[in-house]
Amino acid sequence: MKLAISGKGGVGKTTLTALLAKAFTKRGYRVLAIDADPDANLAAALGYTNPEKIRPIAEMAELIEERTGAKPGTVGAVFRMNPKVDDLPEKLSAEVDGIRLMRMGTVKKGGGGCVCPESTLLKALVQHLLIERKDVVLMDMEAGIEHLGRGTSQFVDRLIVVLEPGKRSLETAAKIRELAEDIRLLKLGAVGNKIRGQEDEAFLEKNVKGIPLLGFLPYKDSIIRADMEERPPFEGSEDLVELADAMIETIIQEQGK
Repeated sequence: MKLAISGKGGVGKTTLTALLAKAFTKRGYRVLAIDADPDANLAAALGYTNPEKIRPIAEMAELIEERTGAKPGTVGAVFRMNPKVDDLPEKLSAEVDGIRLMRMGTVKKGGGGCVCPESTLLKALVQHLLIERKDVVLMDMEAGIEHLGRGTSQFVDRLIVVLEPGKRSLETAAKIRELAEDIRLLKLGAVGNKIRGQEDEAFLEKNVKGIPLLGFLPYKDSIIRADMEERPPFEGSEDLVELADAMIETIIQEQGK
């Protein structure tokens, strides 16, 4: 299964990704988590020690030049558009408790959509992960979906948009839906986070347009404490893992219809 998680900054994308990763491993799946958000907090949320030591692929200048034939930052030069990437998940991922992690990083020169060696390598890697890998792949993304394209969108089992009760979150969700439609990524789902009660659930159920709701995660002080103490959100919160597992089951059931 391949899932991409997006949403407005601060809504809890990384928290949901970590909970889904834990739930999938409890089901016995091999999980590869991809941090494609420039803020890069997924490693800490998964319980990696010294997460700052996990180097972003976009900053691996020697690797990029080796695989593409051009130095990073080069625009308009001749370089390989189909670099070898199938060995990178094993070489570049860190692992803890059965969950492997890769950090994509950000293409700083020319914009995320530039035709440059680093962008080419990242896109080739994403295509490999979504099309050829047999693992469960979870992509923690920013509000945009720049790492996805028409050539790979059909292999995403679900683009999950994380929401919190509020108009700005809903506006971001609408923009994400438009971007997804542009690349024919039509399998979307929404998860409501930081839910304080039935009133918040009702608000999202009434106002989320064009994206089916997969479930809700409650507002919990334990998640805030876990973040402050640099602990995974699933530590001591088995109920949250069970909620994530229920979302997985919903996706599986809908795929089987």
